[in-house]
Amino acid sequence: MKDTFFLMMRIPTVTAQEKQINKKTGTLYNPSKVEDVKEKYLAYLDKFKPDRLFSPPISLRICFMFHSDKVDHPTLKITRPDTDNMLKLLKDCMTKKSFWKDDSHVAMEMTSKYWVPGPEGILIEVEEVEE
Repeated sequence: MKDTFFLMMRIPTVTAQEKQINKKTGTLYNPSKVEDVKEKYLAYLDKFKPDRLFSPPISLRICFMFHSDKVDHPTLKITRPDTDNMLKLLKDCMTKKSFWKDDSHVAMEMTSKYWVPGPEGILIEVEEVEE
């Protein structure tokens, strides 16, 4: 099984790394801006939810495409946020939307980020890999 889709959206720059500590209890929690991004991802992913879980091993390709009026062709983006921090939150939301049972089943992944002259969004390709 393989699926490719594009989440046409303003890419959130808030990442899962922005947890905070409750000084009274010492527990970690997500600030409201992280929760807002989760809700946004879940809403956008909802229309692409697969009919069945992807079976492991899974290959995942993610391309974060940031719009810029300063480029006339896709150009690698080498500024913050970091791809690994951006990917964690998105993969957690894909798990919650039942793309797979657990994100540990993703055995191969490629993440990139570009400045693009066209629409901003996230290009996602999920594929079951034959061993």
